[in-house]
Amino acid sequence: MKTAKNINPFLKLGIFYLTVNLILRIILIFHPITQSFFGFSSVVKIVLFGLVSDFFVFSLAGAFLLLYQLFLSDSKYNKPWGYIIFGLLSGLLIYISFFNTILNEYGGVVPTIGIALVGLKTGLFGLLLFLPKYRKNIRLVLYSITMFIFVLVIIQNAVSEFFFWNEFGVKYNFIAVDYLVYTNTVIGNIMESYPVVPLFIGIGIVALTSTYFIVKKTKVFLDNLPSLKEKIQLTVTYTLLFVISLFAVPFMTKFENSQNVFVNELQANGVYKFYLAFMNSELDYEKFYKTMPEKEAYALLKQDIPSLKSASTLRAIQAEGIELHKNVILITVESLSADFMKTYGNGQSITPFLDSLANKSLLFTNLYATGNRTVRGLEAVTLCIPPTAGESVVKREDNKNKFSTGSVFKQKGYHVKYLYGGDAYFDNMESFFSGNGYDIVDKKSLQPNEITFQNIWGVCDEDMAKKAISVMNEESKSGKPFFNHWMTVSNHRPFTYPENKIDIPAESKSREGGVKYTDYALHQFFKMAEKQSWFKNTVFVIVADHCASSSGKTELPMEKYRIPAMIYAPGFIEPQRNQTLMSQIDLMPTLFGLLHFDYESKFYGEDIMKSNYKPRAFIATYQDLGLIKNNMLTIISPVKKVKQFDLICKPDGKLSNEFQIHFEEKPKKVIDETLVKDAISHYQTASEMLKNKKYQKV
Repeated sequence: MKTAKNINPFLKLGIFYLTVNLILRIILIFHPITQSFFGFSSVVKIVLFGLVSDFFVFSLAGAFLLLYQLFLSDSKYNKPWGYIIFGLLSGLLIYISFFNTILNEYGGVVPTIGIALVGLKTGLFGLLLFLPKYRKNIRLVLYSITMFIFVLVIIQNAVSEFFFWNEFGVKYNFIAVDYLVYTNTVIGNIMESYPVVPLFIGIGIVALTSTYFIVKKTKVFLDNLPSLKEKIQLTVTYTLLFVISLFAVPFMTKFENSQNVFVNELQANGVYKFYLAFMNSELDYEKFYKTMPEKEAYALLKQDIPSLKSASTLRAIQAEGIELHKNVILITVESLSADFMKTYGNGQSITPFLDSLANKSLLFTNLYATGNRTVRGLEAVTLCIPPTAGESVVKREDNKNKFSTGSVFKQKGYHVKYLYGGDAYFDNMESFFSGNGYDIVDKKSLQPNEITFQNIWGVCDEDMAKKAISVMNEESKSGKPFFNHWMTVSNHRPFTYPENKIDIPAESKSREGGVKYTDYALHQFFKMAEKQSWFKNTVFVIVADHCASSSGKTELPMEKYRIPAMIYAPGFIEPQRNQTLMSQIDLMPTLFGLLHFDYESKFYGEDIMKSNYKPRAFIATYQDLGLIKNNMLTIISPVKKVKQFDLICKPDGKLSNEFQIHFEEKPKKVIDETLVKDAISHYQTASEMLKNKKYQKV
């Protein structure tokens, strides 16, 4: 009976945690973004294995509650120990408050936090020491506050998992880790996207109510605190459970093996998923993926890129015709899925300008984004390399002096700039682009009178369009050609934009509004550009960075990577539709071909207009690396796993063949090993090139 009383707080809080997670899973099963039907066995697996995972995760996290319980004692307030402990705490508080300590070495808010924590502990200990008559009541208040904090964390985590799923259709991953790093931007985004005050009030009410019932059921624990012997027994028992949980938590992930990715995600524990993402921001290819001898890998790569001559992608690109040093403006559009455009079947008319521009451009109708984040898109058009495992190169420490689109333009005598309406510090963009020779023009470059509207992501696209025109006008005066890469921001949650610009009210905060406003801003940019002296000598490249959503039934749902891309240059590029299967990494090498550039290349991306180009595309998450080729999707994953799917088109009768984006991914019973080796050769050599600094600029 006494043992049950001692572990009662742990049990009640554990039951609460399991209940909250169960409710969350049920909600996510029926969430609109969960585009899947679950059979009875799948639901049972999600619930049963999910609960087991949650139990073991809570058993690990419960160490904090156990430590709190172990330090609850009446004997430490007895004379003389109570006075000695209080004296030591007071001395420590004076020391860190008025003397130079190790906390001062860290600077910032660390000393303040240290003083606050020690001061709080000293004050509370003093109250319990000097007011013994009120000790029971004070302890109950402190216990209630402690339990409230635990309950609040559990509820807040569930709410966070819900909103993360609402945005990305998965449990926590690398993006959640990034959100911790860029807290200011993320909190601002949340503040602008959701009704924060009612939400927090609701969370507070639920947390207070839950805490009341948990404390009511467990406060008997405080009436007769465990003895030293009981604490030792409790510690030994819990230590055994803790050790078992250390092995059980990763073991449970082995059961996340369904063909349906949603089943695996719903089954997983979000806290552990966050831990894995935090610990594995980069994945060592050789450790986690299938490999082959390096010589063989480059030999296979040479079959796709015939001009290779060594264990490197370095080769000479020789064009036919005279080099054309036209200005180039690359616009990567935030979250522009192919199916937002009328040409891909959208009937809402939310991209009227881009739809009209597509008919005047070289339109690539079968192009796939390499990833599902902005930094992947930026990596693809800048480095023209397949998406290697882990974080994008943009986010890595070794991200400078790479062979890049910008380095090619620099060799040709161009001004090279990166334009971004937000703070380029976000997502490490400033470090990446400045480290690769780009001048940065971001929100910090705008004067107050140049900003008419802004949200947490930055100034509206219309303001940045005006700034871009101003920058380009200055560049044109030098007589040198310019290459400017502009990344838009407005098509991003919270989807706020200036009022009275489009026919979708700004207050709606809808994805459709964000898309249509970005389309409007691009139209304004081109109307201004057409009036400039440099317009007729400029090539415009427009491409999405990634799709608006990446969630789907499979690891790599094809329609979630299909993006629009076009090259517009009146009088130079003839309007046409190119149906060739291609990757985002091929876009800029194809442009260099149109400009007849001769250069030394390390790009994996190729000029798709060349007769020796072999159609393929690369799509990936941070760990699943895919190759689309010969109507098949090959995926290599940790730990040395391989999957392959036949791609069966699910035609929409209203669309022509080149705009069909939906495919059934039917698992292959017999793996095509040739395509597996092809995928391995590209991803293994790309990882090796980056790891051994072979992808540095020429």
